[in-house]
Amino acid sequence: MVSDADGEVLYLIDGYAQFFRAYHAIRTEMHSPVTSEPTHMTFGFTDMLLKILRNHRPSHLAVVLDVSSDRGTFRSQMFPEYKANRDAPPSDLKPQVDRCLDVLGQLGVPAFGLEGVEADDVIATLVRRLRRDRPELEIRIISKDKDLQQLLDERTALFDVHKDEVTGVAELEARTADPKRGLEGISPAQVVDMLTLMGDTADNVPGVDGIGPKTAANLVSEFGSIDGVYACIDAEEDLKDARRRIKGKRRENLVAARDRIPLGRALITLKEDCDVDFELDDAAVRLDRVDAEVVDETMRVLGFTRHRTGFRAVLGGEGDVDAGSPATGVAEEAPAAAPDAVSDAAGTLFAFGDGDVSVTMTPSLTPVDGDYEIVSTLDALEAVVDRAEAAGVVAIDTETDSLGPRTAKLAGVSIAVEEGAGVYVPLRSPTPETHLDLDTARPQLERLLGDPSIGKIGHNLKFDLVVLRAHGFEIRGIVGDSMVASYIDDATRATHKLDALSESELGRRCVPIEALIGKGRNQRAFSEVPLEEAAPYAGEDADVSLRLERRFRRRLVDSDLETLYEATEVPLVEVLAGLEFEGIRVEPEVLDEQREGLQARIETLRASIVDEAPHVFSPDSPKQLAAALFNAPDADPPGLGIKPLKKGKTGPSTDAEVMEKLSEDPGVSTPIPGLILEYRQLTKLVNTYLVALKEAIRPETGRIHASFNQTVTATGRLSSSDPNLQNIPIRTEVGRRIRRAFVAAPGHVLLAADYSQVELRMLAHLSGDENLQAAFHRGDDIHAAVAAEVEGVPLEAVDGAARTAAKMVNFGIVYGVTAYGLARRLGGDTDVARADQIIRDYKARYPAIEAFLEACVEQARREGSVSTILGRRRSIPQVHARNPQERAQGERMAINTVVQGSAADLIKRAMIDLHRALPTRFSTSRMILQIHDELVFEVPEVEIEAVADLVRERMENAMELSVPLVAEPSWGTSWADTK
Repeated sequence: MVSDADGEVLYLIDGYAQFFRAYHAIRTEMHSPVTSEPTHMTFGFTDMLLKILRNHRPSHLAVVLDVSSDRGTFRSQMFPEYKANRDAPPSDLKPQVDRCLDVLGQLGVPAFGLEGVEADDVIATLVRRLRRDRPELEIRIISKDKDLQQLLDERTALFDVHKDEVTGVAELEARTADPKRGLEGISPAQVVDMLTLMGDTADNVPGVDGIGPKTAANLVSEFGSIDGVYACIDAEEDLKDARRRIKGKRRENLVAARDRIPLGRALITLKEDCDVDFELDDAAVRLDRVDAEVVDETMRVLGFTRHRTGFRAVLGGEGDVDAGSPATGVAEEAPAAAPDAVSDAAGTLFAFGDGDVSVTMTPSLTPVDGDYEIVSTLDALEAVVDRAEAAGVVAIDTETDSLGPRTAKLAGVSIAVEEGAGVYVPLRSPTPETHLDLDTARPQLERLLGDPSIGKIGHNLKFDLVVLRAHGFEIRGIVGDSMVASYIDDATRATHKLDALSESELGRRCVPIEALIGKGRNQRAFSEVPLEEAAPYAGEDADVSLRLERRFRRRLVDSDLETLYEATEVPLVEVLAGLEFEGIRVEPEVLDEQREGLQARIETLRASIVDEAPHVFSPDSPKQLAAALFNAPDADPPGLGIKPLKKGKTGPSTDAEVMEKLSEDPGVSTPIPGLILEYRQLTKLVNTYLVALKEAIRPETGRIHASFNQTVTATGRLSSSDPNLQNIPIRTEVGRRIRRAFVAAPGHVLLAADYSQVELRMLAHLSGDENLQAAFHRGDDIHAAVAAEVEGVPLEAVDGAARTAAKMVNFGIVYGVTAYGLARRLGGDTDVARADQIIRDYKARYPAIEAFLEACVEQARREGSVSTILGRRRSIPQVHARNPQERAQGERMAINTVVQGSAADLIKRAMIDLHRALPTRFSTSRMILQIHDELVFEVPEVEIEAVADLVRERMENAMELSVPLVAEPSWGTSWADTK
């Protein structure tokens, strides 16, 4: 058994990987003696849960799920063949998944995911975030997915519950070593390169022919990286050591695969910047709060005698359950299991349509009942448009052959004028002679779509707007979106997808898209689906969108949220569609130049690191680095004899915190720690940003068309994905280098404008604090002004340290900064007591702020939710939690939601105002990006000063606050030049 650490341990379960593993591991059919539902997968999964809780007693536990999206994932958009070889899942799997989620809910174990994001990427984001915020936390990832090996470090490991087997850094190195050839094993930092060379048949990721796991590991170990492999091939004639030359068929295969290596690397590299709303306290295991009787009853219904006994013991219940009791009718022993070699990847990722992550059982559902027809003549289409004009409001939906809206081919348009009916206007099909083509249908479609007096409703209407605009249509008169309405109604709802909402709100099951186009190798385009099958599906989508929007609108009216919906969120749909359609021009040559320059610097750093060490080693290997730094000079291998600062699981730690402390220690004479920090930063920059950004450039436009997500965050802030441009560093040289590749079209410049200290200004307005408001009205340096107030000294007497402390408190107060947290941020001689005094002095000088923060928390306690400046609500049940940590988290969420959510309301209003104002005065200027509090525009050079004035004026007057809003436009030929 793996012994758990003394401190906190988070177990992260790769949900669907374990569902599939349990499904295929048990061969015997099992059914509930009460409900007759299939249970063999449920048995295997709950058995794993029980072992974790009983044998390892984790402090934290969470399940991460894959949640599908109509747009697929960034990988499937980048490479349509990604996972296209997967078969459809068995029909008896999804009901068992629902039951497992039900059990997780009963145990208080969170199960969550992000729409259109694979679980591996969510796990990667959580690991990196927790490594930064909670470096002492042990993390165990329950999955056999080899891609996750790139996340391993001294406190992060993969864990096989059934084998009680851990795979950490040491195990990875041992498993990939080749002692016969004198090759060390690879490090986690080299996993991506190893997997890129070998490819992944399960995910349909191409590799290099003839290279399997052992050869890939040996190549990466010997040459350090893929770049090192190709550097050897390019320079092999100059190599003095013939043994290092790559020859024969292997060389031919590597040369042939060279052009597709960047694609493979981008597919395999996990995203670490997903916009997932997760706090560690959310996953705290609190078995004392579990209703043991509910769990016991579930196990009884399922017929799991042994599990009833196990859960009773874990939850502190009674004794054993009689194995032969009539209530179960199932023996104690588990059914026969298949060999453990069954792949975790069996089945299809994102196999369940909406990927609903609800932890409640799906109710009994009936198909959507509606009258859905094919419109195949011009007269029939004209009649539909006539009915739409008379009705005044219609729901529309597009059917396409792919999920990238900017390049998707339009197969048809569906229209619903009234609930319970819908029509499908096919434009491409297997029988084109039986219906209209696009050119013939265009006049009537333009009459419908371009008429602002006919209100348009849809579901995820932003997608349809981009598709239709790409085909030459302008859509006017947008009045509703059922996905956005669902989000405004409850931002914490597990999913806002059409099929899931149809089930939960209407009690109706929609036709799944897989029933029409299939899965895997046999998948076909929608335009290849026979019309008699396509029409009911398409018409149903429009019909259900209409029904849901009207249902949610009534609810929003009752909740006083209709104004937020109609005045802000619905108009924003059109704004975001414009951003996605326009995109931003990116020069791949600049990215390549940066990559080559950085790669050269990386190689120089690698050589310098090795030269400074007492023996040759790989800087990518934490184990080898630790030996070089901390081994005694007379050890084998010899080291520098530096005293380790802290221990990891496999030896002395070499994490970033240790390297930073060693690089700043005057008693440490070697430059290696500082070189390692730069080496790691540049390596991550190349792999995470430069390669991925180049892959995201659309060849048709030469631009990156990122997605801007309106229905993701609980606070109301917008997020970005595919790629996430919000995560490009802002104030570092690294970020500036990346932004140099983002450029304006010829004859244009990029204009960027952001709000100055918007959240502090919003705090001053919402709190009504006169001292803070006065500082903003005077135009003071707000951080220096706060320092002067707190210290009781003149503004000119404030020194740098005092200003820094005030800045930390200013920004931290909104997030509930503690004395301990402030002391850590300030560093130096600031201890917890001093930090606590700084916070006390701040609150004493700004009493209205303290009162406002307390009022936010009190509102959450009293009403169960808090509201932003425009009335957006967020439910925060955590403020009533018994656990002090969870309750404190809820209080921080209440404050943060009001301030940050109000700032989000402000930027949305500014975006809407500018979207409406620009075309009337500057028809060729475009808003193209939104990054936090910054807006980016592409503007003709001759218009730049006038557009800058307009942008400043609209942003500073988007809302009337009690303090002035300040927007600061700047421009240049590249994004980097705007700062």
